[in-house]
Amino acid sequence: MVQHMFRMNLTWSEGRNGTGDLSTSQLNTKISIPQEMNGPGIGTNPDEMLLGAAATCYLITLATLLENSKVPVVDLSMQAEGFVDVTNGVFTYERIVHKPTILVNDLTDREHKRIFRLAEKAEKTCMISKALQGNVQIECQIQIVQG
Repeated sequence: MVQHMFRMNLTWSEGRNGTGDLSTSQLNTKISIPQEMNGPGIGTNPDEMLLGAAATCYLITLATLLENSKVPVVDLSMQAEGFVDVTNGVFTYERIVHKPTILVNDLTDREHKRIFRLAEKAEKTCMISKALQGNVQIECQIQIVQG
């Protein structure tokens, strides 16, 4: 068995509306509660970090599946949205929507269907999507464009 460990260092000052610092080997940023949740909105926050983890994992998985399937992608980009519900003061991360745009040349109907299947498979095989399964709904709105 191979196991990978990831390390993060964090500091925090003051109470709920304080700020902190987060650092990893490749990321250094300020953290706080977002303004939308009545926080100071300095740096990033757990909601953006979760969305970022899910989105980057999906995008990397999709790029890998497309490459392994020899799909000649001209450009791959994506938007992602995270939805947090607040009911009776309880915050619940409900849903993440991945919106990849895949640009290819010479798009046949067969190739379109194949790329669509790969984009759906990426969501099911992404490590972060699997970790969130059963807790956060993840959906994909896939756009395939001919260049």
